[in-house]
Amino acid sequence: MASLNCSADQLAPLFGSNTTDAAAAAAYICNQFTTVSQKFSDTSFAVDSVYLLFSAFLVFSMQLGFAMLCAGSVRAKNTMNIMLTNVLDAAAGGLFYYLFGFAFAFGTPSNGFIGKQFFGLKSIPSSSYDYSYFLYQWAFAIAAAGITSGSIAERTQFVAYLIYSSFLTGFVYPVVSHWFWSSDGWASATNTNNLLFGSGVIDFAGSGVVHMVGGIAGLYGALIEGPRIGRFDHSGRSVALRGHSASLVVLGTFLLWFGWYGFNPGSFTKILVTYENVPSYYGQWSAVGRTAVTTTLAGCTAALTTLFGKRIISGHWNVTDVCNGLLGGFAAITAGCSVVEPWAAIICGFVAALVLIGCNMLAAKLKFDDPLEAAQLHGGCGAWGIIFTALFATEEYVNQVYPGKAGRPYGLFMGGGGKLLGAHIIQILVIFGWVSATMGPLFFILHKLKLLRISAEDEMAGMDLTRHGGFAYVYHDEDDSHKNGIPMTKIGPGPAVSN
Repeated sequence: MASLNCSADQLAPLFGSNTTDAAAAAAYICNQFTTVSQKFSDTSFAVDSVYLLFSAFLVFSMQLGFAMLCAGSVRAKNTMNIMLTNVLDAAAGGLFYYLFGFAFAFGTPSNGFIGKQFFGLKSIPSSSYDYSYFLYQWAFAIAAAGITSGSIAERTQFVAYLIYSSFLTGFVYPVVSHWFWSSDGWASATNTNNLLFGSGVIDFAGSGVVHMVGGIAGLYGALIEGPRIGRFDHSGRSVALRGHSASLVVLGTFLLWFGWYGFNPGSFTKILVTYENVPSYYGQWSAVGRTAVTTTLAGCTAALTTLFGKRIISGHWNVTDVCNGLLGGFAAITAGCSVVEPWAAIICGFVAALVLIGCNMLAAKLKFDDPLEAAQLHGGCGAWGIIFTALFATEEYVNQVYPGKAGRPYGLFMGGGGKLLGAHIIQILVIFGWVSATMGPLFFILHKLKLLRISAEDEMAGMDLTRHGGFAYVYHDEDDSHKNGIPMTKIGPGPAVSN
């Protein structure tokens, strides 16, 4: 877009000899142009800031989605416990991301490994970041912690949740996001001075940075804790410990779907950006719309593939499985949502469903217990999304979304060579290694200190009763009714009997 430039020296001669003071008239006119130009600039900042804040609100709404999904996926006796952990993921994550996390992730200038500016938001706002950017990134950080909560549900001590959530949002996740999203990160696609394999890693909204980190952390937590009591029988066969509310699962899934429109399209962080050598009606606002479309198609395809795949395997139409398949498609498309064609997103969702089904079969065979399939869904489908992006990213979209470096490698299947694929394989390996080296020892230490898993008696009774003072739902039995002096009537298949 052309800038509004006005020079009094250039304008004054155009007035001719009949003007009393051409220089003063020219200066006045140019001052008005400068004022108008500044207003346009202010409006641009305001529009982009509002867009980012709205996206942050959408991503934050995913916490409610996680809470409802988790609540519906566990047994009723642990409902209050899992919902409280989701609340504290946000609360503890907010404090630790403010103190340390944002600085480790985006503190620039810094080295390629970790940021070292903006602790406690010192020097914010700056020419690089405003408060809205912090809020948006905090919403991402607590999403990673929420993923891990599901993997270790129904058997984890409350103090362990607080410790791991603070460590994950304050250090482990921020370091990974610095590597791949900061302009100083050693593998970032925005670090045009030092691009890994000439491309950097294109993990646009975080299939690796968010989903793999949360999924692998949950993997170690669940492995070290071991399965829930009764999850596998004495012969080793899998026993389904079904969640208590499919309604909450569906509600949580739709809330997450809604929030994903902030998660993926919002990762542009700006909307009022024009592209060069394209029609005037096409700009970043169009790319935002395309990203929402690819996100939708991947999730829809994964849901339908899971529906029929599980029907073939189990003989049932299972809504919970379909919801998890849908979320697996979203987790997979998150990396490449901005740089692939809509038709490619359908391929992404189809394969993501197969990956999730395969990971769940492997988990059952290895006696791995994850109540929400979080490690399989976010870890497995997230890894597939990273590979998918390296195969299907288009040259045009890569150059538009990641400008400043001509001739970037793009998707292997789109004719862009294998350099992007090489960078993405490295991303998968380093994320797995980093989370293994940090979260694995943390969970092991908590286990050795007997701070990780609750007692067998508490697990059988349910943590709502033993750890939180009561159930999430109100139950009335004979003892309670007589204690309160209120006669209750039991409702059953037979005639009502007065107590």
